[in-house]
Amino acid sequence: MNNNIDPKKISGLLNVVSKKIGVPPEKLRSELEEGKFDSALSAMNKNDAAKFQQAVNNPKLVEKMMSTPQAKALYEKLSGGKK
Repeated sequence: MNNNIDPKKISGLLNVVSKKIGVPPEKLRSELEEGKFDSALSAMNKNDAAKFQQAVNNPKLVEKMMSTPQAKALYEKLSGGKK
């Protein structure tokens, strides 16, 4: 995982996502660290899964998206304002 991101934020985000897709946070973290997205993709519809896969294949796009004010606001909302 990116060492520039606060580990508390990563854990919080993993907890939120794991609840949404019904996968334990430890399994989700392990898969993501290995570059696997099986659990995340299986919980998405086909169109969203294809968009996700496209984003994963373009790290600069992901970096650009995650630095937007909207992405930051969404994270704050999902994490309950925890930093």
